[in-house]
Amino acid sequence: MFGSTSKHKELAMAGEETFTFLARGFEFKGTLTFEGTVRIDGMVSGAIYSKGTVILGEHAFIEGDINAGTIVSSGTINGNVTAAERVHLLPSATLNGDLKAPLLKVEEGVQLHGNCEAEGGTKSKSVQEPREAAPHAAKVSVSQRGEALQ
Repeated sequence: MFGSTSKHKELAMAGEETFTFLARGFEFKGTLTFEGTVRIDGMVSGAIYSKGTVILGEHAFIEGDINAGTIVSSGTINGNVTAAERVHLLPSATLNGDLKAPLLKVEEGVQLHGNCEAEGGTKSKSVQEPREAAPHAAKVSVSQRGEALQ
């Protein structure tokens, strides 16, 4: 009777997403890699990688690149940001670096210094499968000036 209850709880917990919280006052130098969702309110000097969601609180200070599925920031980032799904910059956010994401939402008050590439789609080009030319497609040679060569 008791064994079936604990086994049920283990199965339910196995399906839950992991959530990591790095509080204000936290300082780290190096590369951080996460599964699931992480919220950072401290200072990181180095790259951050996650297939899930990276949330940066108002007191977060990141000196390095961030590469994640989804990035939500209220903090300061001195580095490049790449998201497979979306980036949301909240009013107190500062980004000094390049940004690449399929979807981008920028609130009033954000400071953004760098290049921005937002496709407006649901997946980044780097995530999509490469397209192949149709077997019957005509091949045309093109010069460096864009003129068709015979």
